[in-house]
Amino acid sequence: MLKPRKIKDGLHWVGVIDWDRRLFDALVPLPDGTSYNAYLLEGTEKRVLLDTVDSDKIGSWRGVLDGVERLDYLVAHHAEQDHSGAIPEVLASHTECTVLATEKCKAMLIDHLHIPPNRIRAVADGETVSLGGRTLEFVKTPWVHWPETMCTYVPEDRILFSCDFFGSHLATSDLWVRDRGQVYEAAKRYYAEIMMPFRQTIRRNLEKVRARNPVWIAPSHGPLYDDPSFILEAYEDWVNSEPKNEVVLPYVSMHGSTEAMVRHLVGALTEREITVRPFNLSVTDIGKLAIALVDAATLVVGTPTVHVSPHPAVFYAAHLANALRPKLQFASIIGSYGWSSKAIERIAALIPNLKVDLLDPVLCKGYPREPDFKALDTLAETIAARHRERGLR
Repeated sequence: MLKPRKIKDGLHWVGVIDWDRRLFDALVPLPDGTSYNAYLLEGTEKRVLLDTVDSDKIGSWRGVLDGVERLDYLVAHHAEQDHSGAIPEVLASHTECTVLATEKCKAMLIDHLHIPPNRIRAVADGETVSLGGRTLEFVKTPWVHWPETMCTYVPEDRILFSCDFFGSHLATSDLWVRDRGQVYEAAKRYYAEIMMPFRQTIRRNLEKVRARNPVWIAPSHGPLYDDPSFILEAYEDWVNSEPKNEVVLPYVSMHGSTEAMVRHLVGALTEREITVRPFNLSVTDIGKLAIALVDAATLVVGTPTVHVSPHPAVFYAAHLANALRPKLQFASIIGSYGWSSKAIERIAALIPNLKVDLLDPVLCKGYPREPDFKALDTLAETIAARHRERGLR
């Protein structure tokens, strides 16, 4: 049976650990499960629940608030159902409770969960609500990662309830970050898959967090941070730094031609001291590809030709890269064809969001020959030279 876990006097974690979930939004792989974090915070006069849990977990979560006779507020930081799914359940059992959310979140909760409008009170950026001895300060953080999101800061405890901001899809019995390496990779995957398209707004939202100087950060997924500098510095690096001297190379090969080209290019790049990360799209974890795109300077797509077009898996990878909008600076295409191909034009058309310099592609007919391998060497040298020109390390 789920039980509240004490964070400090008057503050408890009341979430659910989802050990077995392996896919999110029918899209995002969850190799390490996840958690849905909710928090119960008490003042001398009022009591608030910060977020709820996924609707699929209501059955196991029901009863976690047993003994809570009165619940004055429920803060909805984000309308997505993994946080808001149990709100109707809470409101049904606590008729005195009012949901606090941004104006946009209020509209979404009405649309997605059919919550009566009179049960939701819209709050403004910087607005405060007193619980008696504790204050809720609402901090709008739009596009982290939906337009309606916000955080809640409690200045008396210097704790920030950040919802998806700084989250990590990680099922763990640790309430706090204990294995930094594990959490860093999970948080980077989370950033890559969910946050990366919104780098510009995340920069501004990071400034809001820095201004409050929290000593704890309590996200909605994964363990809590008792050293916020760990995750804040990671985010600063992911959103602000220049790309690194790295090439990401997603590819598919049907009869070995494209794979031979990929292997040769990997060797040529390695000889030039460039970190290269190949991803065979027929077997890869797409989340690993997203992680690699966070730091890479160059994307090279490898594809065979299927009915004159790129392989469907390459369509998907190119669409993903275009949607995630990483800080790439260069891109190219390599591949093979049997009799005719428009793979280059069609891949280029799939990545309009990527503000990159397109480097000369290498496309061979049939299995690659010596001139094709020499062209790949030239591409590797071009990539190395362009990286040097930009001072990438």
